[in-house]
Amino acid sequence: MTEASASNKALINKFYTAFAGGDAKTMQSCYHESIVFEDPAFGVLTGSKAGDMWEMLLSGPRENPDVTKTLTIEHSNVEATATSGSANWVAHYKFSGNPVENKVKATFEFQDGLIIKHTDVFDFWVWSSQALGLTGYFLGWTSFLNNQVKGQTNGKLAKFVARKYAPAESSLAEPATAKDGATK
Repeated sequence: MTEASASNKALINKFYTAFAGGDAKTMQSCYHESIVFEDPAFGVLTGSKAGDMWEMLLSGPRENPDVTKTLTIEHSNVEATATSGSANWVAHYKFSGNPVENKVKATFEFQDGLIIKHTDVFDFWVWSSQALGLTGYFLGWTSFLNNQVKGQTNGKLAKFVARKYAPAESSLAEPATAKDGATK
């Protein structure tokens, strides 16, 4: 194994160890600033949105009450070369009260010692059958449901990003004045 291969394998392990520990910041630090992420639930996310997605998913009850309380991550079969890598990972969690076991095959490309491309592949029908119950079972194979899920996940991500990057309210607000014009 070359030094680059070993370094990239360690980077994948660092990413999933951080994921299992709920550490979105460390996960984000594994990504190149020009990251391209893709999976069946979000579609393609580029740049900071990819890292923001992991932060949202791990951010706690406000964003994902069921998922965050019940999430466990296991990864295995990590392989890497100087330019690419792969891993298998399994997420166990509850989604809308339904137990989910999502088996994912991840592939990676590396640049400058970081992950520049990350693609997660999983069976959307199996996932939607578990996560969405009968709706997922009957419609999970359709592009209609897949597009609905992508719309919802990207909508949640947009709201999360807007809150995250919204300027803090200024403490320099105008002082309130009484009816007689005196400052309160």
